[in-house]
Amino acid sequence: MRKGQIIFLLFSISFILFGLNLLLGPVTIPARTLFSLIKGSVVDDLSRNILLQIRFPQSVTAILAGAGLATAGLLMQTLFRNPLAGPDVLGITSGASLGVAVITMFTGAWIVYMPQLGVLSLILSAMAGAMVVMLTILALSQRIKDNAMLLITGLMMGYISSAVVGVLTVYSSAENLQAFTLWGLGTFSSVSWDRMNYFAGVTIIALFMAMLLPKPLNMLLMGERYASNLGLRVERSRFIVLFCAGLLTAVVTAFCGPIAFIGVATPHITRLAIGGSDHRILLPANMLIGASVALLCNLIARMPGVEGALPINAVTSLMGAPIVIWVVLTRHKRKYL
Repeated sequence: MRKGQIIFLLFSISFILFGLNLLLGPVTIPARTLFSLIKGSVVDDLSRNILLQIRFPQSVTAILAGAGLATAGLLMQTLFRNPLAGPDVLGITSGASLGVAVITMFTGAWIVYMPQLGVLSLILSAMAGAMVVMLTILALSQRIKDNAMLLITGLMMGYISSAVVGVLTVYSSAENLQAFTLWGLGTFSSVSWDRMNYFAGVTIIALFMAMLLPKPLNMLLMGERYASNLGLRVERSRFIVLFCAGLLTAVVTAFCGPIAFIGVATPHITRLAIGGSDHRILLPANMLIGASVALLCNLIARMPGVEGALPINAVTSLMGAPIVIWVVLTRHKRKYL
């Protein structure tokens, strides 16, 4: 199958899942109501509010978050040449969690008595924590030339952040601890229209940056020494890859919480689907599959006809963990990186 046909097929799947996310949920919306809304016809207020204020921004958030995490995972797996590397491998997710832990443990009343200010404080604190870790990693990358050592350093920073979070939970109230736990479950419903410009703007810019990297990524896949012999400026390329992956991880985690397994599992699904590792097709295909996986998880979490919703992380873990286990068990038979 040609590149154009693969992209068209994946785009069609994403479009269908996007439509299902608009129509299905605890309250089922008839397809004719959606078409009437698109045509500008009169639609009852309940259906209009559900579609425009809840499901549409939630679905757009799932698309961008899924594409962002999948791209970050692919960049990390290619750079470190490790099939189990993911967006949280550098401790950026843990840094975001630390930022949220600090704000919820000490100012949790904002979330209870001023919900809008509470959500904004969670986003800003998560972004601040993630950016601090990301900037630290970028600074260290200029001194640590070995990717394996940089990977270990990132993991250690993640452990340190998690340890500080553990200490904070001991001294927090039950109310504040509950707020932090709820954030940690992950959600695609926290990005309303008034915050969509910030989330979508940063995510799309980072995704566009990633789309400019197929040539250096293909070279890095062969090893840094080989890439250097081909004329690639390895240190600069590594910095750009780290910055792009870190920015995607930071913004998605800040707005949606720590979403598990999409970044680790999706690149393997993509390689299996397209049967190769050429980043010229791998990058766009991976973004579309990541968006589709996130939409599917969001649809399962809001099972049609069932009141309430499952935590997104529960769904992504149930789907992603078996894929990671499969990668580990078949690693000696299949070469993906």
